[in-house]
Amino acid sequence: MYMSRADIRDARYFDICVPLYKAARTGDWDAAKAIFDGNRDYVRYAIDTDYNTPLHIAGCAKETPRMNKFVRNLLHLMNDEDLLLQNNHFNSALCTAASYGYTGMVRMMVDRNAALVNIHGIHGRPPLYRSAEQGRCETLRYLYGLSNNLGNDPFWKDFDKKLWLLQQCITYDVFDIALLIVTNHPQLARDVSIIGDLARKPDAFKREMTQENMNLRQRICVRLFPACMLPDSIRNFNNNYNAWRLLRLIWRDHIMTMRIADIERILKGPLKKIPQPQAKPKDTYPFRRLFVATEMGNTFFVVELLRAHPTLIWSKNDEGLTIFHVAAMHRHLDIFNILYEMGKRKNWLSAEEDGDGNTMLHLIALTSRKMRDEASGASLVMQRESLWFKRVEKMMLASFRGKRNHKGKTAYEIFSEENKDVISQGVNWMRDCVVVATLIVTVAFAVAFTVPGGNIQESGNQGSGKIIQEVGIPIFVRKRGFLVFLIADAISLSSASTSLLLFLSLLTSRHGERDFILSLPTKLSVGLIALVISVAAMMVTFCASFFVLYKKDVKWVPITVVVLASIPVLMFVGFQYNLLKDMIASMFCSRYLFNPRKHKLYKRD
Repeated sequence: MYMSRADIRDARYFDICVPLYKAARTGDWDAAKAIFDGNRDYVRYAIDTDYNTPLHIAGCAKETPRMNKFVRNLLHLMNDEDLLLQNNHFNSALCTAASYGYTGMVRMMVDRNAALVNIHGIHGRPPLYRSAEQGRCETLRYLYGLSNNLGNDPFWKDFDKKLWLLQQCITYDVFDIALLIVTNHPQLARDVSIIGDLARKPDAFKREMTQENMNLRQRICVRLFPACMLPDSIRNFNNNYNAWRLLRLIWRDHIMTMRIADIERILKGPLKKIPQPQAKPKDTYPFRRLFVATEMGNTFFVVELLRAHPTLIWSKNDEGLTIFHVAAMHRHLDIFNILYEMGKRKNWLSAEEDGDGNTMLHLIALTSRKMRDEASGASLVMQRESLWFKRVEKMMLASFRGKRNHKGKTAYEIFSEENKDVISQGVNWMRDCVVVATLIVTVAFAVAFTVPGGNIQESGNQGSGKIIQEVGIPIFVRKRGFLVFLIADAISLSSASTSLLLFLSLLTSRHGERDFILSLPTKLSVGLIALVISVAAMMVTFCASFFVLYKKDVKWVPITVVVLASIPVLMFVGFQYNLLKDMIASMFCSRYLFNPRKHKLYKRD
């Protein structure tokens, strides 16, 4: 162990230590250099009660170009042994910088003295451990690259420590390093915890920026201008691709080579601890990892397991539910659509009951409240819930649709009870839209008769003496800006009137469950689009009036007004964008949700 000296800390604390500490925290090299010019040995002295040297202090400050310059200059004054100094927690400056994820500082220190990577810190943990512990991904990648696949440091010979590092990599989505660890230490792939960790990471398997899920415009753009693929998108795609490779490596190359009993043990995972008063244990069924992945919506994980082990598709949990019941309860469409690849068997499977006598249709009704936080507006919630309910109802045999559970309730009764308050919420939501549309209609109607500049009040004559009757005609009627004013006002009035009539018809009409699937979202979408157009047209009317009134020498006035008037319009459109997008998706895409375009389970890779 190499401890820093405490001479100046004990003797000249306020004269040397405090100013040097401040300079190290702020990256003030000029102030630090003035102190080092008095005695260069101060670079290796402790300057606080934790025996931290100036390099330790800089290593826990925020990494900025200014701070990196400070560290670079400080390293020039230090010899190799000075970098090995530890504080009273046994941490070197490298351990400190690694725990904060300051990769730039770590690189500079390692370039100066490579032996630092094997200097262990608190609890005997190396810098790689500290970076993984805190989830510092870039620093972890750099330090792992120096570890010779964990072969340089005896610390990593222990199986549990390598397993811990692999779990940290999965937790923090560092799948490229996780893939290297499993490749070089294949015994880790057979641990029961790894599959469970991957099952809980659905976002890690989402495809981003691939040729398959790009539309035509995106493909052309990427081919012509590769730079338009942002680094973050490329990095996310590469990381997700490594996650797919990791799962397939673990599952196909390792787990599938084991005996059936061992595979079931891994898929079951460790049992949960049961409180003493609870007599009946929970989660005792096999293949628990499959159900965890289904609950989390981890489609890729589920598909990989079902491809390799097809009989898992019939497995049930302690409540007697299959993965398709769980997928329906949590509204995971991609997993639920696998059911369509089973042919007529899906009709019987949907009629399977849980311990309370609930079929899949009952479960859809019981869990319908869950979707309220995932859709915009109460009416859209009802539309999506009705769509799910109708689809499962169509899938079931007619003899099972009206079946009662152990509480004596049918799925229809439960569905009505769970969603009765959604109707009142939808009415209030539409009533608010009516108020806005009414205000716009009122303003647009009044503006049509209050034109900028006013009207001609008296008759005029031309040079010949002929009297021309122009009383009541707008003064600026021949200006181009006035024409824009009139057209924009007419558009605003007609759009707001359309929106108002649509929302009024919705408020006064009686809606059944079937209306919520297509008719209602269509009317809502048209009404909201008309409302957005009316607001935009009203602001155009407002701006055009300024161009009519002001002459060329003061054109800056209407231009300023246009810029200011654009702000609320853009804000309104931005705030309503998600709602409008959800409505259009409900209007055009809802009928295709339960008809998968391509098979997920049985297809060529």
